[in-house]
Amino acid sequence: MKFLKQNHKYESDHTLFIKSLKEKNPQIEAGQQAGRAILWDQASRTLDEQERVRTSTVKQQAYVYQNKV
Repeated sequence: MKFLKQNHKYESDHTLFIKSLKEKNPQIEAGQQAGRAILWDQASRTLDEQERVRTSTVKQQAYVYQNKV
C-alpha cells in the first residue's frame, strides 16, 4: 500500500497545539520527566529486599469476595 505524498507534511491540530504549548512553556517536559521518575523509575531492589517482600506477602484466596468463616 502506497501512501500519498501530498500529506507527508500534515500535522494535526493536536500536534500543533502541543508544539505551541511546549514552545511557550519549555519546563513542561522537565516536569513530565520528574513525574515519571516518581512513579516509574524506581531503583532496583537488592536480593535481601526481594526475599523480604516475597516472604511477607499474604497469599490471596481463590475467590477473593468470599471470606473464610
